[in-house]
Amino acid sequence: MSIRDTMNPVARRLPLAGGRPAAGATASGVQDRFGRTINYLRVSLTDMCNLRCVYCMPADMKFRPPAELMQDAELLRLIELFGALGFRKIRYTGGEPTLRDNLPGLVCRVAQFPGIEAQAMTTNGLLLDQLAAPLKEAGLQRVNISIDSLDPQKFRRMTRWGNLRDVLAGIQAAERVGFEIKLNAVVVRGFNDQADAVELARLTREHDWQVRYIEIMPFGGIHEFQRGHIVSEDELRATIGSALGPLELQDDGKLDGEARIFRLRGARGTLGFISSVTKPFCAGCNRARLTADGKLRLCLLRDKEVDLLTPLRAGAAAPDLEALIRANIWDKPWGHGLEQNQFATNRTMSEIGG
Repeated sequence: MSIRDTMNPVARRLPLAGGRPAAGATASGVQDRFGRTINYLRVSLTDMCNLRCVYCMPADMKFRPPAELMQDAELLRLIELFGALGFRKIRYTGGEPTLRDNLPGLVCRVAQFPGIEAQAMTTNGLLLDQLAAPLKEAGLQRVNISIDSLDPQKFRRMTRWGNLRDVLAGIQAAERVGFEIKLNAVVVRGFNDQADAVELARLTREHDWQVRYIEIMPFGGIHEFQRGHIVSEDELRATIGSALGPLELQDDGKLDGEARIFRLRGARGTLGFISSVTKPFCAGCNRARLTADGKLRLCLLRDKEVDLLTPLRAGAAAPDLEALIRANIWDKPWGHGLEQNQFATNRTMSEIGG
């Protein structure tokens, strides 16, 4: 039986968009008032997670009731609308996206929407050993797997109860089925900014992976902890370079998404540095975010959101929803306000999906 045969019946009945950009959109996306083309949608499938990483959420995190979150038909309808508006790339996030029921079926359905050219997922990898093959069959192309340390005890300390072996099994499964793989490490001072960062970089000598180091961002109710544990890109590159040799800048410094790329001499893979705090890349931002409860968020680090789920449930027509999306993308802020000590506080990272 194929993935398509097992899809949720409601999802199978949804109409396709027809392939034409909506009025006011372009074939490549929606423009904001600064001339940026926004064509990349990060979709949170759930706010739930099976870890409690110290930099992401409190240990006693409470999650929303399922009825408050987008159901399959609602999720697919909104993704279809974004595709009609010129959005080309979808990335599934969470919480932890693999906790969403019928995930391969959702991916398979989105793969049929006109205009959607790429589907990717960011995951902690705990369930990827089981899901890699059906997700690949469904049409997922890339996975980013979070792994902050190769030390089992330190990994457990950072995630509060995670088992490193499960993540490694997920990485192996992803490689086995042919996914393009990136490994994400959030670097936290005093936790994984020394030997752990070096050992992760060492992986790229033998594997055609990109290891991505992400600066911890001040966010939500734990922003004081986060502010005190930032490790800058320059400091981290110096640590890795002193242990493993020179890091060679790639592509003349052109960003790969949000990452500046380097390579260890002779390595198969690359190192990416995502430096939202110390070297922000807001001028090239092409992203919008859809939270699990159906809110459109235009900047990860700003609180402003617009509710799409309520009008959808009230029966709003596609042109009205498209107009709402276009109007709010037009007002997408230029960048975050961290330099002015402005912090997003209305959600934790897991409620948005990063």
